[in-house]
Amino acid sequence: MNKKAPKLSIDVGLLAKNARGYILPSVLAPLFVIAEVVLEVLIPREMGFLVDEGIASGNMTAVWTHGGIMLAYAFLALISGALSARFAAVASMGFAKNLRAAMFDKIQSFSFANVDKFSTGSLVTRLTTDVTFIRNSYAMCIRVAFRAPLMFIMSIAVSVSINYRIALIFIVVAPIMGIALVAIGMLAFPLFRKMFSRFDKMNSAVQENLIGIRVVKAFVKEDYETEKFRNAAEAVRQTQIKAERLLVYGQPAMQFIMFACMVAVVFMGGREIINVSSDMTIGDLTSFITYVNQILMSLLMVAMIFVNLVISSASAARATEVLKEKPSIDDSYATAGLQVEDGSVAFRNVSFSYSASEGKNVVSGLDLEIASGEVMGIIGGTGSAKSTLVQLIPRLYDVSGGAVEVGGRNVREYPVANLRASVAMVLQKNVLFSGTIRDNLKWGDETASDEELMHVCRAACADEFIERFPDGLDTDLGQGGVNLSGGQKQRLCIARALLKKPKIMILDDSTSAVDTVTDAKIRAALKEFFGGMTVIIIAQRVSSVMDADRILVLDGGKIAGCGSHKELFESSRIYREVCISQHKGADDENA
Repeated sequence: MNKKAPKLSIDVGLLAKNARGYILPSVLAPLFVIAEVVLEVLIPREMGFLVDEGIASGNMTAVWTHGGIMLAYAFLALISGALSARFAAVASMGFAKNLRAAMFDKIQSFSFANVDKFSTGSLVTRLTTDVTFIRNSYAMCIRVAFRAPLMFIMSIAVSVSINYRIALIFIVVAPIMGIALVAIGMLAFPLFRKMFSRFDKMNSAVQENLIGIRVVKAFVKEDYETEKFRNAAEAVRQTQIKAERLLVYGQPAMQFIMFACMVAVVFMGGREIINVSSDMTIGDLTSFITYVNQILMSLLMVAMIFVNLVISSASAARATEVLKEKPSIDDSYATAGLQVEDGSVAFRNVSFSYSASEGKNVVSGLDLEIASGEVMGIIGGTGSAKSTLVQLIPRLYDVSGGAVEVGGRNVREYPVANLRASVAMVLQKNVLFSGTIRDNLKWGDETASDEELMHVCRAACADEFIERFPDGLDTDLGQGGVNLSGGQKQRLCIARALLKKPKIMILDDSTSAVDTVTDAKIRAALKEFFGGMTVIIIAQRVSSVMDADRILVLDGGKIAGCGSHKELFESSRIYREVCISQHKGADDENA
């Protein structure tokens, strides 16, 4: 059974705030449009006077006078239009820049739970494609949306003053076309929303492929990935066709109505001129036909505006959804300026679930105390909630029940920035950024000297390969550290975390890609260089945690054992089986 998509709404006020800094060009653009339209509407009337008073009467003075006025109007209209286009471009580009920055800034405030709600591909689409559609509509709203209605109203008004009977054609047709446009829009909006959802999936497929390109090539799956992308692109195409079909069909229908109106105007105007009792002149009909073109063009512009608004309304709703998303973790209960005093950690009857609606706990009723300066190892099978548990310490997620304490205080009492500044975490996936080794290391401390950088690199056993690079700390890593092996990435990530000088250091299976000798060196260096720091080591290898002060064995989100290596080998069946399976059992018993 398909779940119904959540209803999206557009907060115009929230989006409009992003025009800050570009209010002046946003105001000047429509003002110059108004000037342009007024001048364009005056030109046909002067042309009528030129025909009646100049050409028909053979008065060259009137021809030169009205012709000169028309040229002046045309020149001023050209200047006004150019300035309007310039200001509209500046305003819309600035608006798009602010909107992207606001969305990106909001994403940075998201907790892991918020990020889980949106796929990465969806967020990329919203920051790029959606903002582009919104920008186009913004430019149209401050320029064309002023031009089209104003030209329509003024042209109708002048047409009525020339001959109200003929002008009745437009007064009758305009409401009918408006109702038809609204009906088309109501049908097209959900289709465009579905189209953007397909865009999200396509972008996600591209991102996944590029990130895992080495795996794709290693398994010779290029054809499979190509076919997968083609299917995603085809899904976008099909949805886009359905979404735009209604709008495309509306254009020929509108043009037919417009040309029919023009034929009716020429027919009725011709009759008026032939009718000797009518006061309509050839110049009036000439002006009237020009006003017909202006009226019809304004209606076409209204249709174009409507099409863009229908498309961008789905984008605006998606942008609003990001901007209105409330971070699940904030400083609501924090004490301003509160700092972490020591590295003690306590879990008080902690329960956690990734989805409150499913009601299934990943961690259930867990109690644990870790003393400041203690080295705690955590081991357990896949899915035993090892990573989940430690992510609760720096509030990457918040507990569903119970409490987590750091330094004797509930983690919610600390400002998030202060709490996370005291906790260094090396995640399972080693993430490095484009730039040099120095740039990446300084994420831990922007003010660190080269001596401090090399100090943490020695502790993480990263100095040995850094010194082999010709550029040393200035070695460019490329995107994501493509120039490094998995083990080298891990060691740099550990060095970066150590540079924070944290009170709590969490290593989440972060030495899995290094050999056992290097692993032992890193653990020894942590004690030698950073004594007094609380260290939590999650590992699959028993050798990585066997020297810890205590080892926690997790099974299904619950504690299955806790103690030293020797104690657990004797008392915990799970731990003993892990040791034996790794061919360490005999040596450990003798030790």
